[in-house]
Amino acid sequence: MSGGVKRDRDGNARVKSTAAPDAPRGRFHDMFATFRDELDEHYDRRERIIKASRDVTAQSKKIIFALQRVKTLNAEFPPHTQKDIDARRAEIARLLAPVVPDLQSLNRYRYAWQMRCLEELIEALSFEHYLRHQRLITPAEAAAAVPLAEGAALLSPLALTPGDYMYGVFDLFGELMRFATVQRAQVIHAPTDSGGATAAAAAAAGDDVQQGNKRTILRDIQELGCAFEMLPAVPTKDFRSKMDAMRQSVRKVENLGYGLVVRGSERPSGWVPDMKDEGPEPVSPV
Repeated sequence: MSGGVKRDRDGNARVKSTAAPDAPRGRFHDMFATFRDELDEHYDRRERIIKASRDVTAQSKKIIFALQRVKTLNAEFPPHTQKDIDARRAEIARLLAPVVPDLQSLNRYRYAWQMRCLEELIEALSFEHYLRHQRLITPAEAAAAVPLAEGAALLSPLALTPGDYMYGVFDLFGELMRFATVQRAQVIHAPTDSGGATAAAAAAAGDDVQQGNKRTILRDIQELGCAFEMLPAVPTKDFRSKMDAMRQSVRKVENLGYGLVVRGSERPSGWVPDMKDEGPEPVSPV
């Protein structure tokens, strides 16, 4: 069936006009074509970074879950835990390799928000470092510990910004609080000998407990919290929320230690204070 013929209002068939010739290129045409190409490249690069960041965050969380099963400080990890961590680190290196070229020079700061996965990665690396050595990882050690594939290592290393390190260590407080809640014997040791009261009071004050020359988690988290309290305030919502979460974590470990010392002899073996029974946290004036 043939198509109809278009007619004008007088009934005459309209003659199909030939395609109009291309308009002459203006003097701004090439400039805007360059802008178009740059925007297309930016959006493609941004999508690659977001996808890699999401996957790296998931792998970093799995490393933290594996580390929370460790039972002692300053000791080698169990073989199955170390194998799991190594596999996750290798996967993170594979995920970061394609986006390392996209994060060179100024692009590292242009896509800083999309690379928030590095905060989660620093949290995992700092927690692993603390469990191995019972001390805080330094920025240089954190940068060296970022897993990278061999091909990506040939380029400039993936730079860590001060914000990546600071906010990653902020999140470490929560992991220390969870570790202390489960492994409460390493928070503070309630002695049963005749000098128990004096030793318990010293431990509650944060002094080292001579159990294999190990420091207490309570003292570590208190000292680290004091150091962060001395940081100059950053007028952002992220900084304020991280500070509030840090204070809550320190306070929970303190309450856990005090409860074990003051009421430890009255509790059955294996008892852990219920954090839900605590009153509402005071609002910080800062």
